Amino acid sequence: MSTTTLAVLVPLLPFLGALAGLLLGRKAPGFVRPLAVLPTLAAAVLAVLVAVRHGGGQAVDAATELTPTGSVPIELALRLDGFAVLAAVLVGVVATCVQIFSTAYLREDPRYPSYAGLVSLFTSAMLLVVYSGDLMVLLVGWEIMGICSYFLVGHYWETEAARAASLKAFLVTKLGDVPFLIGLFALAADAGSFRITKILGAVTAGGLDHPTLIALLLLAGVAGKSAQFPLHTWLPDAMAGPTPVSALIHAATMVAAGIYFIARLLPVFTASRAAMVVMAVMAAVTMVGSALAALAQDDIKRVLAYSTIGQLGYMTGALAVGDRGAAVFHLLSHGAFKALLFLGAGVIIHAAGTNSLAAMARMDGLAKRIPDAFWTMTIALLALAAVPPFAGFFSKETVLVAAEEAAAGHSAAAPTTAGWLVLVAGVLTALLTAAYATRLWLLAFRGRGAAAPEHHKDPLGMTGVLWLLALPSLGFGLAAWTLPDWFDGGELKPTLLTVVLGTGAAVIGALLTYGLWQRGRSLAPAGAPAADPGKALLGPLHRHAAAGFHLDAVYDALFVRPVRGAASLVRFLDREVVDTYVRGAGSAPRLLGTLVRRAQTGNVQSYLSALLAGAVVLALATAVLANVNAGS
Repeated sequence: MSTTTLAVLVPLLPFLGALAGLLLGRKAPGFVRPLAVLPTLAAAVLAVLVAVRHGGGQAVDAATELTPTGSVPIELALRLDGFAVLAAVLVGVVATCVQIFSTAYLREDPRYPSYAGLVSLFTSAMLLVVYSGDLMVLLVGWEIMGICSYFLVGHYWETEAARAASLKAFLVTKLGDVPFLIGLFALAADAGSFRITKILGAVTAGGLDHPTLIALLLLAGVAGKSAQFPLHTWLPDAMAGPTPVSALIHAATMVAAGIYFIARLLPVFTASRAAMVVMAVMAAVTMVGSALAALAQDDIKRVLAYSTIGQLGYMTGALAVGDRGAAVFHLLSHGAFKALLFLGAGVIIHAAGTNSLAAMARMDGLAKRIPDAFWTMTIALLALAAVPPFAGFFSKETVLVAAEEAAAGHSAAAPTTAGWLVLVAGVLTALLTAAYATRLWLLAFRGRGAAAPEHHKDPLGMTGVLWLLALPSLGFGLAAWTLPDWFDGGELKPTLLTVVLGTGAAVIGALLTYGLWQRGRSLAPAGAPAADPGKALLGPLHRHAAAGFHLDAVYDALFVRPVRGAASLVRFLDREVVDTYVRGAGSAPRLLGTLVRRAQTGNVQSYLSALLAGAVVLALATAVLANVNAGS
C-alpha cells in the first residue's frame, strides 16, 4: 500500500469511528468503547508508519481536483513533509491516550457515546488539517474542530459555566475566523490557487501583491484558534469541559492548528517584516501575561490553561523570528507533557474532590493516595519548567536560540526587533513558568492539614496512559540530535548562552517560589498549610493577574454592553413604535366597522332622521361657504 493511501486512511478511520459511534451509541452501547479507541489507535499506528516511510526526506504531494470552480480550483490534496508526519503522530498518540483514559474517567457518564464520537471527529478534523495540501480542505477541518469544541466544552451543559464557556469559545474563535477566511481568499486571489505548494511558489516568485494585509488577516484567525493575545480569553474558561477534552484541545488539536498553519505557510508571513514584528509583539505579550496569570490561579486546570497559552506564545515567538523548526519541535514536545499534565490533573481532582489548589494545600498525604499521578505529574512539571534533561528543556532552548540569532541580526527572515522581543520575553517567561510549576507541585502534593480523602486505586486505563505519556516527556528531547532532517535540517541544539539564560531563569523562579513557600510554612500555625507563594511573589499584581488582567471586563465594556444596549433599543423601538403603528392600522378599521355596525339598527325612522339631519348640515355648510366667498 502506498504512503499516500495510508495517509488518506489516517483521518478517515477516526471519522468512520465517529460516524459509527454516533449512530450506534444508543442501539448498541457495547460497541461504543471499541469504536472510540480502535479506529483512533489504528490511525495512530498508520501515522507512525507514514512517518517511518517518509523518513524526513522530500515532501510527498498528491492531488486531484475536487470540483471545477473557475480560475481558482479547489483540490483534494495531500502534502506530507517532516512537519506533517510528526504532527500526525502527535495527534494520533494523544487522541488515543485521551480515548483510553476517557473509558475509565467517564465510565459512569450517560452521555459518553456522544462524547466519544465527537472526540473521534475532533481527531479526524485535526488530522485533515495536518495532512491537507489545499487551504479550502484545511478550512473544512479547521471549522469542524470549532464545532466539536463547542459541544465538548459544553459537555456538562447542566452547569451555567459549561454553557457559557462553550458559547464563548465558539464566538471568540469565530471572531478570528472571519478575517482568516478573508485572508485565505485574498491569498488565493494573489497566488491563483488554494494549493499550498503553488502558494509557496508564488511567494518565492514575489507574486503576492498584498503580503502585509494577507499576513495580518491570517494572523487574526491564528490568534483566535491558538489562543494568542488578545483572543486568548476563551481558553481558561474552556476548562469547564471534561478534563480529557482539555488534554486533547491543549496538547494536540485546536490550539495547535494555528501554530501548525503558520509553520506551513511561514514564507507568506516572512514576506512582510511588519507582520513579523506584530507576531513577535503578540507572542511576547502572550508569554509574559499568561505566565503571570497562571501564577495567580487557584483552579489547577486554569493554571494549566494559562500555561498552554504561554507555551503557544513560545511557538509563535519561534515563528516570529523565522524558525519553524523550533516552533514545531516545541509543539511536539509540549503536546506530550501537556497531555500528561491535564490527565494527571484529572486524577488529582478525582482524588481530592476539588479543583482548588488552596483546598489541596490543606490536605496531608495526597501524593501517597495517587502515587502514579504524583510521579508522572512531577516529570511533566519538570518538562514544563524546562529542566534538563526533560523534553521541554531542549525545545524551549531551541526557541531561545532562534530568538538570539534573530536579535543578533543573523536571521534573514526576521527583523532584529522581533528577535529581541522574543528573547527577553522568553527568558522572563522561563522564570515565571518554573515559578508557577513549582507552586502547583507544592500546593497539590505538599499540603498540610487534615488527611486527604481515601482514594481507590485508579484503573489501568488511566495510570497506564500517564506512564505512557511520561516517556516522551522525559526523552523526546533526544530528537534534537536524532531528527534534524525532520525540522528543515536545522540544528536544534541549545547554546551556552541560552542554557545560562533560560535554565538560570528557571532555577531562580523555582528557588524563589520554594523559598517563599517554605517561609510561609514556617510562619503558619502548627498543622496549618503554608501561605500561597504566588501571592507573595506577585504582591499587589496578584489580584489583577487572578482576573486575567480584566481583559474580559474590557471586552464586556467595549463589545458586550454596547451590543446588549443596541439590542434593548431595537426591542423597545419594535415594541413601542413599530408595534404601535401595526396595532393602530388594525384598530382604525375595527373602530370604523364597529360604528357602521351600530348604525345598522333596521329602524326606517332612524334612517330618515339621519338623512334629514345630514341634509340640514349640508345646507348650512353650503350657505356658510357661499357667504364667505361673497365677502372675499
